[in-house]
Amino acid sequence: MSRGGPQRDGKPAGPRGGAGPVTAGGRPRPRGWSGTLRDYALEVRGSVRGGERGPLVVIAGLIVIWIVFQALDDKFLSPRNLSNLSVDIVGTGLVAVGIVFVLLIREIDLSVGSVSGLAGAAFAVLNVNQGWPEWLSVLVAVAVGMTVGAFHGFFFAWLGVPAFVVTLAGLLIWNGLTLYLLGASGTINIDEEGLVASLTSRHFEDAVAAYAVAALGTAGYFLAAHRKRGRHRAAGMPYRQTAEIWMRTGVLAAVSFAAAHTLNRFQGLPLALLIFLVVLVVSDYVLRRTRYGRRVYALGGGVEAARRAGIGVERVRVAMFMVSGTLAAVGGLFVASGLTSASPTTARAAGSGMLLINAIAAAVIGGTSLFGGRGSPWSVLLGVLVIQSIASGMGLLGVEDAVQFMITGGVLLTAVAADALTRRTEARQNRP
Repeated sequence: MSRGGPQRDGKPAGPRGGAGPVTAGGRPRPRGWSGTLRDYALEVRGSVRGGERGPLVVIAGLIVIWIVFQALDDKFLSPRNLSNLSVDIVGTGLVAVGIVFVLLIREIDLSVGSVSGLAGAAFAVLNVNQGWPEWLSVLVAVAVGMTVGAFHGFFFAWLGVPAFVVTLAGLLIWNGLTLYLLGASGTINIDEEGLVASLTSRHFEDAVAAYAVAALGTAGYFLAAHRKRGRHRAAGMPYRQTAEIWMRTGVLAAVSFAAAHTLNRFQGLPLALLIFLVVLVVSDYVLRRTRYGRRVYALGGGVEAARRAGIGVERVRVAMFMVSGTLAAVGGLFVASGLTSASPTTARAAGSGMLLINAIAAAVIGGTSLFGGRGSPWSVLLGVLVIQSIASGMGLLGVEDAVQFMITGGVLLTAVAADALTRRTEARQNRP
């Protein structure tokens, strides 16, 4: 499950990705470190100074956040709180994954909060009020999100209306439709034992489940990294040394099995977290391993260049907004699952922008660029952990929402500023 480095025009950019140096005999040379931890640390420091903002900075920030809140309240890193945290990140995280797809093509979707609320309301109305089966109501709710995304994409890609304006109008329209469906004061409670409610309440209590996911993820990363090394070496491109792959795999294994052990100390592996991880794996594979994903990155690198390369710009744009709408709808079902209801109050909260802001913040803080062409669905995992850790820690401390909003806004501003500085540094280095 490799996140990879920054990308430009669908291809890795910078010292880790391009055609690198070769040996005197013309053979590809291993890139990166020469085998010692000191050399590896120097390489990482050089890449950061050169403007490459990788996940290490976000991980360091997350560790600091956890240490501070644990010092203030020893319940923060308890198995119960961390298990709850792993469920709480899913709704916002799924919406943020959709945001990543849109950000990669240098656009924005301001309607995702309202779309998520609309999906939750549509499910509740169809299932509870109209008596439809849960599975069918879920499919319709997700289809509503996809249709809304296609609607936004059509106005943007084919009619030329700026995405900001289209999705801002959508924010108002879909929030109003949600309130209309629910009624002025109508709260619809969903079945607490039903399919949707189980999305956030179901846990796999058998310890084998969590450890199996940890082992599968670690093995998947190792095999993918080894295969990539072989392809790069055969193609005459720089490749990672086997020792570095083993070291990265070891770190991932330690983190994964520690997380599995912590979850098993409470109620086991949450179904919500498992679904979230599957979405991340599939999204990352589509973007980084398929021709379509390379077209997305190419479009983020430049519209005219992508068009001249034969890419159907309009179709890709519509597809990205459809992905955003679909994942916003799925995220809305997880939000409704956690609340076991759909109500005008939650609809107004979603439409007012907090879910939208948190989703954008999760994507940007994790490393997805607001300027397009750089990012990965895996960046959402780190970003949403930062956002939700702040919310969880402040909830334990009883800090009022106003302070939480200010801190979240400050973290978002810092991430955007770092992204802008990265772009400026790269532009300066590439200047002839």
